[in-house]
Amino acid sequence: MDAIDRAIIRHLQADGRLTNVELAERVRLSPSPCLRRVRALERDGVIRGYHADVDPARVGRGFEVTVHVELALKDRATVEAFEAGIAGFPEVVECRRMFGLPDYVVRVAVADGVEYESFYMNRLALLPGLARVNSQFTMKVVKEGPAPPA
Repeated sequence: MDAIDRAIIRHLQADGRLTNVELAERVRLSPSPCLRRVRALERDGVIRGYHADVDPARVGRGFEVTVHVELALKDRATVEAFEAGIAGFPEVVECRRMFGLPDYVVRVAVADGVEYESFYMNRLALLPGLARVNSQFTMKVVKEGPAPPA
């Protein structure tokens, strides 16, 4: 990956709807070589897809909670059951298995605190193997953005 590939990625991260001609102009290539590079980045899995930037509040998901989860048992069956359960919840927008504690960091997006309580009591708390769950509510988003720049 060279500087031109990185420039292509930066421009597409900023505006995934750029036409190939516009992108080529911005990275100072002619359209054909630019398109070949974009297709190669897609084929190699560097560019994984194109997405709309949706305002969570306008789709009823503006209340975000970061949840730290510790499991009581860490055997394969418990871990697999927990991960299968959490992956099936549409309220969960991200779940990461961590080294050390907590075992998982989970991002949950719902409409409000009442909806989070319902999610917590009726879904999350029923998952197998839970030892501790700590919910943290966002006070203010200081910085937010797409994937790390190329």
